[in-house]
Amino acid sequence: MYYVYVLLSEVTGRFYVGQTQDLRDRLRRHNAGTQAATRPGWPWRLARAERFGARGEACAREREIKAKKGRTWIEWLLTQPGDCQNDVGA
Repeated sequence: MYYVYVLLSEVTGRFYVGQTQDLRDRLRRHNAGTQAATRPGWPWRLARAERFGARGEACAREREIKAKKGRTWIEWLLTQPGDCQNDVGA
C-alpha cells in the first residue's frame, strides 16, 4: 500500500505534499526535524492521505497535486471525501 499525503505546518500554515509506503513512520520523521524540506515548519499534522495499490499510482497523484501549485486548490482538496487518516491513528 502506498500513500499520498498532505501535511499542514502548525507553525507556518504551509502545506507539504509527499508519498510513502509507511505513512505513520513518514509523519514521525517529518516531526522529528530530520527532513530538510520540512524542518522549518514542524510540528506537522496530517491533513489528508490517499491510499494507492501501486507506487506508480501514488507518484502520479503526488505530481498531479504538486502541479496545481495553488493553496486554494489544496484547501479545496482537503474538503473532499476519500482520505484515510485512520491509517495513522489521526
